[in-house]
This record gives sequence, structure tokens and C-alpha cells, in this order.
Amino acid sequence: MTGRKLIPALYNLACQDLLPTGFATVGFAMTPMDDQSFRDSARSHVKESAEVEFFHPKLWDVFAPSLHYVTGDFESPDGYIVLKNRLDEMERDHATTSNRVFYLATSPAFYGVIVTKLAEHGLTNRQADGENGWTRVVIEKPFGHDQESAAELSATVHTALDEKQVYRIDHYLGKETVQNILAFRFANSVIEPIWNQHYVDHVQITAAETLGVEHRGGYYDRAGCIRDMFQNHLFQLLALVAMEPPVRYDGQTVRDRKADVLRSIVPFNASELGKSAVRGQYGAGRVHGKAVPAYRDEPDVDPKSTTETFAALKMEVDNWRWAGVPFYLRSGKRMPEKVTQIVIRFKRVPHLFFNATDQDQIEPNSLVIRLQPDEGISLYLGAKMPGPQMHIRQMQMNFSYDSAFGASPATAYETLLLDVLNGDPTLFNRDDTVALSWGILAPVLNAWAEKPASGEPMEFYPAGTWGPDQSDALIGAAGHIWRSANSLPHASIAGDTEVLDNESS
Repeated sequence: MTGRKLIPALYNLACQDLLPTGFATVGFAMTPMDDQSFRDSARSHVKESAEVEFFHPKLWDVFAPSLHYVTGDFESPDGYIVLKNRLDEMERDHATTSNRVFYLATSPAFYGVIVTKLAEHGLTNRQADGENGWTRVVIEKPFGHDQESAAELSATVHTALDEKQVYRIDHYLGKETVQNILAFRFANSVIEPIWNQHYVDHVQITAAETLGVEHRGGYYDRAGCIRDMFQNHLFQLLALVAMEPPVRYDGQTVRDRKADVLRSIVPFNASELGKSAVRGQYGAGRVHGKAVPAYRDEPDVDPKSTTETFAALKMEVDNWRWAGVPFYLRSGKRMPEKVTQIVIRFKRVPHLFFNATDQDQIEPNSLVIRLQPDEGISLYLGAKMPGPQMHIRQMQMNFSYDSAFGASPATAYETLLLDVLNGDPTLFNRDDTVALSWGILAPVLNAWAEKPASGEPMEFYPAGTWGPDQSDALIGAAGHIWRSANSLPHASIAGDTEVLDNESS
């Protein structure tokens, strides 16, 4: 995490002159290193990082002296003593205001330990926004393993920190297009009036990966898809899509409205879970023409594992705006394409007076918000084809960052790290939303744990496919169909339209 994401993000911010004067980074871990070896390692990561568009040796030479390192054991007091002395020394040398961010880029098993040790050594006794220096702590996901462990970790954190000092990071929320959901919805009078159950038929949220578990087999086999993707990423996207308008854009108000959505989720019925939840595990198959092994044959995975690598949920938001509108969420590994997207499927017009033929493609309108691999928004409309006859085809109106603004958006970690430094918690998970998310998923996780091989069975799917057939049946029960990445051609120029000859719903 530090080498792959954090250091490249800090380097990018430094190149844009967005870091404060006197800014410095201190690595703290068990691996024996000194400042220079830490800088050498960081330089290699930055040069190889896909997050860095250009590596500038001269800019690196300016940035590198801000990197320092302290060797220490997370569970031993000795390292924290050295760390505290080093921080005090650096702050004296740089004449800074003693503002500190502790980023816990560690195994989740150490979160509670590290926060407790920081407090014991007087490293968390400043406020989140104190005039004489502040302290903020960033905690990576997963925040807990279930409802009980999340509550226990939260209690531990709050013995050392005020909630305003805690930044529970979810990198999905740092993506420009995720933030653009709010702008798109609430800054356009043509959109907000139709963003409700009167016009929206259903909503699909998909996060598909072509990769398997890679080197994370040990972690993933304990976590599974639901814990890895739904409790944080997908639920946050659902909340942004479904939330009510906040009275202002600030950390408290926006997060209040997101929490309202999670409070409105209809609880899962464990006795009828098959109607609203599907789980699957990938078997051997081919992804992009390359043969890949089954999940159970991956390193560090139990050969008899019942851990899900795919999950699909049907959810309902029981409030005035969304009553009766199903929200379908799915995520999986070893899918045919890497894609994260939100599809807003609108209802059909009340009366079609066209004499439809096989040449026509009269489909309901769809709005597709793409988070990856290319961030953008597409609106699918029906339009008349050129010619003497009235034939309707699907047309795409497309927005992309590259073409609209002439630049790629900042990486998620750049955005989020800058928000931490500026004390803006808007894009970070709050304690209550973490608890609400685990509470929603508790019936699903408990039922699957109690019936690992029976009841609601594990379904298997070949690697390189869109998951088990039961996923299609889940959404198909209401006459819907998943919209896959390969049915979403993208225009190359912002504002362009194009006729889609082979559009599939």
C-alpha cells in the first residue's frame, strides 16, 4: 500500500505544489531501513507506478528529502518512543505547527494496537483541528470483520481519539466520477426531478475484476467478496445514488444523508435469502485467452474453501423517493472485464405509438456512470435513424474527463490525502455508517456461515464469465437483465453522439 499508492500520491501532490511547507513523511515498520534506503525504495515504486504519469528526476530530488524512516515493532513501546522523539526533532528543525497524520497502512489486526500505543505515548492528544497543532488518524478498510468486531474496534479507537480525528478511508470515494454523482444529481435541474421511483425502474451497481486473489489468498479466504467489496465500496456508491439533497456540502451534512439511506435499507430475510442474495466461487477457466486456476487451487486458499468470490444482492430502499425500486449490487473476481459502473435504468414511456420492426431498438433510457477503467458518464436515448422511414435506434451521449477537460482526473489517493490534510471528512466513512453497513449484511453473513454447503448453496462459475447463472435469475425474476461492460461502447469526444448498431440491454 505505501509503495504502490501512498508515496506515488504524495509525489504527485508535491509535483503540483499542493503539499504544505515543511511537509515530511516518516515510514514506521519492522523492516530494518534507514532514511536513504527508504527513499531508494520509494523512488523505485514511484518510477514504476501506474499512478504517476511522468517521473521527473529533478522534482524527485526536491521531494525525496522529505522522506524519513523509523524501524519499530507495532506491539513494542520502544519503537513509539523513537518515533515520538523523531517527530519532535523534525518539527523543531522545520519550525512547523506540529500537525500530524498517522496513516495505518498495515494489516487490520494491528489497527487497535497501533491506536492504543500512539495514545499511550502521547501521540494522539491533540484535537482534529486544534490551533496549536492537530492529529488525525487514517484507517484503511476493512474496519472490522463483522458487526461485533467493528464495534469492538470502534470502542478501542474512541478511547484514544475523538471521532473527528478518525478518517476511515475508502478509495472508491476519492474517484472523480464518484464525487461527480453529487454534482450530476444536484447541480442539474433536468436530472433531479426524475431521480425517483416515478421514473427509475431499477438501479444496477457492478464492480467486476478480471484478477483472482493474487498474493492475497490468506486474507481473502477469511474475508470473501461481501466483506471485501460490499460493506464499504458498493454500499457507499448506493448511498450516493440514493441519498436526499444535503442542505450544504460539508462532512457532517453529506454523511448524515448517506447514513439515512443505510437506515432505510429493508433488512434481509434469512429464511428467504435465495430471493435476494447469490454467492459464487470461480472455477478454472480462461480470462482474456489465458488459462487460470480455480479459486481453491490458488496459493494460501483452503482446498475445500466455501468463501465466495462473487456475490449479488437485491436490495430495497424503503423511503418516499425509492419505494418499490430494486437496487441490484454485484461484484466478483475472474470476470470477463474489469469494470465498475452504476446503471440507472429508467422506466419505459407509457405508450409506444411507433410501428416497431426488427430494425428498431426501442429500449428504455439508461444512464451509465463509469468509475473504471475509464471514468465518465453516458446517457442512452432513442432517436430516429436517417432515412425515409421512422426507425428508432439507441444513441449514446457521452462525457469523459480526458475529452471534456483535457486532463485525466487526480488519483483517488491524491484527493483523499489532500482532504485529510485540509481536515475535510466528507469523503470518509463515519462510525455510524460502518455500523449500519455491518448490520445490513449480518443476516447474509450469518446464514452463509451456518450453511456453508447447504441451505443457500455455493454456486460455481467458470473463470472468465459473469458469475453463476443464479445471478441472472436473481435480476431476471423481475424481468431485468444485467448490463455488461461489453454492451457499453464509448464515444471518443465529449458531447458526441453515436448510433449503436449492436446495443444490448
